[in-house]
Amino acid sequence: MENTHLLVEKLGPVLTLTLNRPESLNAFSSEMVLGLTNALGQAKNDADVQVIVLSGAGRSFSAGGDVKTMGQSDGNQVYEHIGKLNELILQMKDLEKPIIAAVHGFAAGAGFNLALACDIIVAAEDSKFALSFSKVGLVSDGGGSYFLPKLIGPHLAKQFFFSGEPIPAKRLYQLGVINSLYSLERLQEETTKLALSLAQGAGKAYGKQKKLIDQSFNRSLEEILEEERLTQVLMVQTDDHKEGVAAFKEKRKPVYKGR
Repeated sequence: MENTHLLVEKLGPVLTLTLNRPESLNAFSSEMVLGLTNALGQAKNDADVQVIVLSGAGRSFSAGGDVKTMGQSDGNQVYEHIGKLNELILQMKDLEKPIIAAVHGFAAGAGFNLALACDIIVAAEDSKFALSFSKVGLVSDGGGSYFLPKLIGPHLAKQFFFSGEPIPAKRLYQLGVINSLYSLERLQEETTKLALSLAQGAGKAYGKQKKLIDQSFNRSLEEILEEERLTQVLMVQTDDHKEGVAAFKEKRKPVYKGR
């Protein structure tokens, strides 16, 4: 069955997932969340996909939860819906491939948190972000309470959550939340350039490094040191490592295959 709320395009090693509810600024729907989860699950098992780009159609990246439908669900329905969103966030963090969020317009509420769950965020210079949950008497969902304090500290995170006011992309870039800023006209071009550059790199190493960094927030130095050691034992046996060493010795550019 075709998922009209999500556009999926595979261009060589890059898989682009575009949130596609432009009339509602790409507010989340069950169909969209399920589509993202399924697409990432397929990408996990597709050796040809090395990098995923997440973007939004129309005027914005995503407004997050659909305010028009709020107040129509009971506690059980909310519990189920957020459970599906949680599955998506965990799928993103479990995927051993880089995910790039390309943000333009607004990234609000869970839309902001969806970007935070990605590995790299690039954004249009005039884009804005907002943790707007408090504006409608809600708390964060989609992992924002986990991701943001680790990036900017608890005090500033609380300020952003409490106020719910829009945050200019430039401020988040200065805080290290956003990796790169571009004009709106250049955003797609620069995102594609970054994705293709990553896709030509040592994908297997990228995936394992992603997991080590994410695990570092919840594990001790001793545990991470041991995990690095065990992972390196696996990495020296990969085709990518062998190709990297051979290319270095032969003074040529390596041709990695993510294996």
